[in-house]
Amino acid sequence: MFGLTPFERNDIWNPFRDFEKDFFKGFGASGHCRTDIKDEGDKYLLECEMPGFDKNDIKIDINGSTLSLCAEHSEKHDEKNSSGEYIRRERTCGSYCRSFDISGIDESAVGAEYTNGILKLTLPKKEKEQPLSKRIEIK
Repeated sequence: MFGLTPFERNDIWNPFRDFEKDFFKGFGASGHCRTDIKDEGDKYLLECEMPGFDKNDIKIDINGSTLSLCAEHSEKHDEKNSSGEYIRRERTCGSYCRSFDISGIDESAVGAEYTNGILKLTLPKKEKEQPLSKRIEIK
């Protein structure tokens, strides 16, 4: 394993993929959360930006050797301005979902903390198994 590897979808048949990616960069509904992964020797520290989400909106699942971070948020407002219609409304519904290969991680010791829109996961590495040495007697 080369460390934590995000699963990326590569759609070579979509010629507008790069245009869409650049155009929607910075929009919360783009379905992508910025993630930093740091190797700290005995563990990885994964920091994921999830602004605007409550910790109850975030789900962290481990299935086999795949870690999935998903968050869904929706704001519903029935308020209107004095004329009853919005001129501009910048709050939207949004969701993120991101998966990582975590083979080589001790799943039983994964820790999570969410503060000020940043999800921090501590992912301890599995201990490397030492090869057993054994002397064979010649008969």
